[in-house]
Amino acid sequence: QVQLVESGGGSVQAGGSLKLSCAASGYTFSGCGMGWYRQVPGKEREWVSEITKFGTIRYADPVKGRFTISQDNVENTLSLQMNSLNTEDTAVYYCAAQGKTYYGIGASYSCKSGYAYWGQGTQVTVSS
Repeated sequence: QVQLVESGGGSVQAGGSLKLSCAASGYTFSGCGMGWYRQVPGKEREWVSEITKFGTIRYADPVKGRFTISQDNVENTLSLQMNSLNTEDTAVYYCAAQGKTYYGIGASYSCKSGYAYWGQGTQVTVSS
């Protein structure tokens, strides 16, 4: 079974930094899209950052210049380095990944649209 588990959340003062990690089991973080989302109670899930299947990195305007998304193919993890945190960054952060459709007896595959896998989330609380 595919499982994504976030870690690294916690409490930090405004202006501080925090690094989130997402470990995958039954899935390889490579070739297809992956990203980070966040959500606060009563609000819609908000896209934060992504690495597309083409390798393009994008960030939502509120986090540009402060957050950095990266992947470690050796450890098979997805990370989100968050700097200059402010209270508006307080939320539950989720990592996500696209599903893969495999073909033949080799390792060839195609990426399914949307994000099929999600982690359980990790709380990030920023105090002023």
